Amino acid sequence: MTKTPQKYRAPALDKGLDILELLARASGPKSMGDISEGIGRSRNEIFRMLQVLEERGYLTKAPGEAGYVLTNRLFMLGMQQPQVQNVTEISLPVMRRLADEIRQPCHLVAPSETEIVVIAQIDVPSDLGLVVRPGHRRPLTHSASGLVLFAFQHEDVQAQWLKMLGQADAAHDRAAFLEAAREVRKQGYAMQASEAVVGVVDLTAPILQHGHATYTLTVPFIERRPVQVDADTALKAVRAAADEISHSLMFSPPRNH
Repeated sequence: MTKTPQKYRAPALDKGLDILELLARASGPKSMGDISEGIGRSRNEIFRMLQVLEERGYLTKAPGEAGYVLTNRLFMLGMQQPQVQNVTEISLPVMRRLADEIRQPCHLVAPSETEIVVIAQIDVPSDLGLVVRPGHRRPLTHSASGLVLFAFQHEDVQAQWLKMLGQADAAHDRAAFLEAAREVRKQGYAMQASEAVVGVVDLTAPILQHGHATYTLTVPFIERRPVQVDADTALKAVRAAADEISHSLMFSPPRNH
């Protein structure tokens, strides 16, 4: 009998990807022993792989050498994709005008499986403001940006996301999340207290393509004294800027690879 040929495997590549995926999900540094146990490989099997990944800049030792953490190299590689370059090129001038108008920083967010990731940010020349750096991640269910991204998806996509979210480490109240998403969809934006920082109100609007949100525009609003621009005025500006980016993306030519 002729045996069915096995699919080609690359064991070294498998080990490297297993390590990167494990560290991407980790909430803190992982020691060699943690990584060995986490991916089901012996220390001898992963020793050289860790060295190579560290030399290539994909991971580094945490302060005090408590373990390994990912660097932003993978994030920067993703940022080189034509689609991401296109949206950032279109969005940054609009975001800069928005930040100057309302005197608050803003950032652009994309979905990343069960999380959101900041892909672009504009600061303002001010002594007060919350700057969220590119590469920052949060659970999708614990951020205004994630709520807006979910709210503006088609029902079949929402069902897929809910399945992934149910398997994620970040616990959430599903019923409350769905109710909040329905409200966001109805009003067209999110305006809610930040879960990450006390005293900050996240103002978030969807960037829409073909009827669903591919990105969001968010301002982590801090009310200043005396008031220069209030939250309601800032929200109107955020929504207008998101609409402008959506319109520009709709009519922008695709980038060549």
